[in-house]
Amino acid sequence: MNDRRRFLQQAAGAAVGLAAADALAQSKARTPSIQRYVRLGRTELKVSDISFGSASTSEADLVRYALDRGVNYFDTAESYRWGNAEEAIGEALKGKRDKVVLSTKSKAGASDTRADMMKALDNSLKRLQTDHVDIYFNHAVNDVDRLKNPEWLEFTEAAKKQGKIRFRGISGHGGELVQCLDYAIDQNLVDVILVAFSFGHDPKFVDKLRHTFHWAAIQPELPRVLAKAKQKDVGVVAMKTLMGGKLNDMRPYERSGGTFSQAAFRWVLSNPNADALVISMTSRDLIDEYVAASGNPKVGRSDFELLERYAELQAGNYCLPGCNACQESCPEKVAISEVLRTRMYAVDYRDEVLARSEYGMLDGAASACITCSHRACLGACPAGIPIAHLTRDTALRLA
Repeated sequence: MNDRRRFLQQAAGAAVGLAAADALAQSKARTPSIQRYVRLGRTELKVSDISFGSASTSEADLVRYALDRGVNYFDTAESYRWGNAEEAIGEALKGKRDKVVLSTKSKAGASDTRADMMKALDNSLKRLQTDHVDIYFNHAVNDVDRLKNPEWLEFTEAAKKQGKIRFRGISGHGGELVQCLDYAIDQNLVDVILVAFSFGHDPKFVDKLRHTFHWAAIQPELPRVLAKAKQKDVGVVAMKTLMGGKLNDMRPYERSGGTFSQAAFRWVLSNPNADALVISMTSRDLIDEYVAASGNPKVGRSDFELLERYAELQAGNYCLPGCNACQESCPEKVAISEVLRTRMYAVDYRDEVLARSEYGMLDGAASACITCSHRACLGACPAGIPIAHLTRDTALRLA
């Protein structure tokens, strides 16, 4: 009897063990995680196709959570959260630095010296608690003169020799982006580029909707320059992939098979000239939603329907990065597209900290819009954005 009881107990224990193992396997299968790592151009770095942007967060726990989900590329900048984003990443990646690809950025100006640039890099390394970054970007480049400054090239070469950076790049989303990218690629100044690129930038997508919204092609040269980067084996990382990121506007239209953000990511990653993307990850739920789009970048019919719906909802409200068609309309020389970008951070991203930080760096910003009477900019936007109303609102919100 004892032998039989022992046998039954052992069998029951084995069954419980198998059930627990099966439950664990099913749980892991349900847990969203990165499914694809891609080669980032000639750097030969292998990065998660959907990666961590830190412009809107300085929480170390979120960095750790993303890492647990398989994200291995973390992008930051000295200006994000006034340096707190770098500090959070540095804290979260203690003891794990060799498992990730890390990039940061600094705005190297047309008249900055090598000493200025090295000081900025050293300060970033200190906040990141590391002796090197894998990619160092010249941040938010929208002026070719910044790239023509020989100090940038000499600084990056010196930093490479000292082991402080491995690869160099530029990031940008302004109206002169294409000209800057052309120059940087032609002069072999970059190993990686980080650019604003979404379905709204794609002429093929715009063409499909033009009969409905009468859009004009915005920055039609961007696909050409991205193709040139690919031909030169320069890594291409996309940012601002959600066209403003008004996720809540789309929740009523989403189905169990996918969300708007996942559709937008698949659209970008299906482009043969985009290697990967970075996206601000501001909560655990959003991290799970975002990384669930990793893997097969094929765009399905339901994806296109969500993108089309989003474009319809945002028509006349969204200032597309890199357009800048309105700039010459303002006699006060307000940097309209840059001002509206900061408003996007405040209104769409709901990130007052980032909005105020970026607005404060604009020379004069939109203060002239508060008392403007001529409103010469009205009618200057090809997408129909009521510029004067929005720039004035931005000044009142963020000044």
